[in-house]
Amino acid sequence: MAKLTKPKTSKQLATMLAKICDNKLAENTIVIDLTKIDTAPTDFFVICSCSSQPQVGAIIDEIYKYCNLVELDKPRSEGLEAKEWVLVDFFDVIAHIMLDKSRKYYQIEKLWADGIFYTLGESGRLKKLDQSKIFDLFLSSNGEIE
Repeated sequence: MAKLTKPKTSKQLATMLAKICDNKLAENTIVIDLTKIDTAPTDFFVICSCSSQPQVGAIIDEIYKYCNLVELDKPRSEGLEAKEWVLVDFFDVIAHIMLDKSRKYYQIEKLWADGIFYTLGESGRLKKLDQSKIFDLFLSSNGEIE
């Protein structure tokens, strides 16, 4: 990672968390802006898929390391024991670090389809994503939901 600075906004924190996931080779990392949804539990979700439990652990470790480096309060976490779906809660931003099978099963993106979806662009900035492409993540080769 380049220059590490403490994020000033929840969007900056969500972007940094997405970069951490990307740097640890997570797949299908997205950021969902929930600020326009009155009932949303947070401002942003960061969601990524991992191929193994050790990869989930590596991403969590990197998030904690980043928090230490920029003097950010350590987030609350759930699911660390099983490492199938770990929630990392910063209050304004919640990261969902998930095994691929868990992500396909729960499909939390569908629950928050009213949000604005982003992915990381080549420049490391968020770029708006067409929601219809999100649901392609869950389709098998024959077009059925896995």
